[in-house]
Amino acid sequence: MAEHSNGGRTALVIGGGLAGMLAATALTGHVDTVTVVERDRYPEGRAFRKGVPQARHLHILLSGGRRALEELLPGTVAALTDAGARSLYLSRDLLTRTPAGWQRRFDERRHPTLSVTRPVLDAVVRERALAAAAGSATRIEVLEATEVTGLTGNADRVTGVRVRARAGAAGARTERELPATLVVDASGRGSRAPQWYAALGRPAPEEETVDSGLAYATRMYRPKDPDAAADAGVNVPGWPGCPRGAAYVPVEDGNWLLTLSGVRGHHPPTDPAEFTAFTATIGDQYVHELLARAEPLSPVHGFRDTCNRRRRFERPGALPEGLLVLGDAGCTFNPVYGQGMSVAALGALAVRGTLAARGGPRPGVAAEAQRAVARAAETAWLAAVGADRPYATGDGARAGLGERLGTWYLDRLTVRAAIDPVVGAAFRDVFSLTAPPARLVTPRVLLRTVLLPRRPALPAPPAAVEPL
Repeated sequence: MAEHSNGGRTALVIGGGLAGMLAATALTGHVDTVTVVERDRYPEGRAFRKGVPQARHLHILLSGGRRALEELLPGTVAALTDAGARSLYLSRDLLTRTPAGWQRRFDERRHPTLSVTRPVLDAVVRERALAAAAGSATRIEVLEATEVTGLTGNADRVTGVRVRARAGAAGARTERELPATLVVDASGRGSRAPQWYAALGRPAPEEETVDSGLAYATRMYRPKDPDAAADAGVNVPGWPGCPRGAAYVPVEDGNWLLTLSGVRGHHPPTDPAEFTAFTATIGDQYVHELLARAEPLSPVHGFRDTCNRRRRFERPGALPEGLLVLGDAGCTFNPVYGQGMSVAALGALAVRGTLAARGGPRPGVAAEAQRAVARAAETAWLAAVGADRPYATGDGARAGLGERLGTWYLDRLTVRAAIDPVVGAAFRDVFSLTAPPARLVTPRVLLRTVLLPRRPALPAPPAAVEPL
């Protein structure tokens, strides 16, 4: 067992973003010290951080992730709301355009979804995580402007990491080793775990990718007349007949974020005038009309790294003792679906539950926790790759018979969900990560999806909310 300089069990978390702070929270109470290694320096206040490439884009916390976050850090949802985060009920407060028309608007209040800018979310979670640890027996220390250069140990067991200060910091370029009982890789989409594996003499974990070639671009707006602003967000996802989409959602301070998306050959531009013109080419004119009543507050920011990638660390023999991988470092989704932060929270909650059940980071616990993390990501993975597979190329485009049948059923279910409160409720349960995919094939949902006739949804965005 590794010992910290002051004695006791230690854990080290690579990455001090959302997933890293949630990992540190999951470890609190199970080790004596958690050291978080962060490449950046945190900004003063609630400001954008260079090391979060998606920071200026739309972020939502689905109700499943919201519940997990609140269980990990009680009071955090209220703190986010106090900081300006907007709570949206999916069926009531988000107008969704499907290929068949607009979804009916039901007064269903089962899935509160938080819409918030990334700087506010990261700062509030970091503040709450450090405050929670201060009242526990675990000490969290953060090494800013420090990067991990590799793992220490051997092919069978990880015993810590090698780090160095980044350029411009004292001691830059000088490596040192930090021992740890458990190392958690929460370094995000850019994780170097495969290279670190190679340095240890281990083969890289099996990897699956599905890349739709989607790119998106985002700009912040403010309604010219706040009293006349829309009373609901808007979601117009792309579909094969029109592979361009948009999401226009309120955030804090009376502002709104507009994200435009498109697959290969349909990428949204970052030129401001062309960005506005692009809104007239998606599946409905409603968003384009809303922009005429709003003023832009920011430049247009683009993003293209949207590949779904899953590294199978949970497979037998894929994980050395003493290592755990959490969040985007292990399973990353096309960000346009808004699942990543919720999956990170659910994964951290799964880690905490495993540690509590097994009495801390004992031998074999990391592998068990990794399997729990994989289960927490399964529903989101199936949803993301199912939506992106029709646009993928190469191996990522290949779907077996079972997946093709599932896609047919989900296409039909999505159309039915737009007008049917029973099927819609099941769809939102699964999409919000509060129920497994089996919820979509219960007898009542299956019969209504397959046997009832397909009907068009609404021809225009609904203004009225229908009681259930």
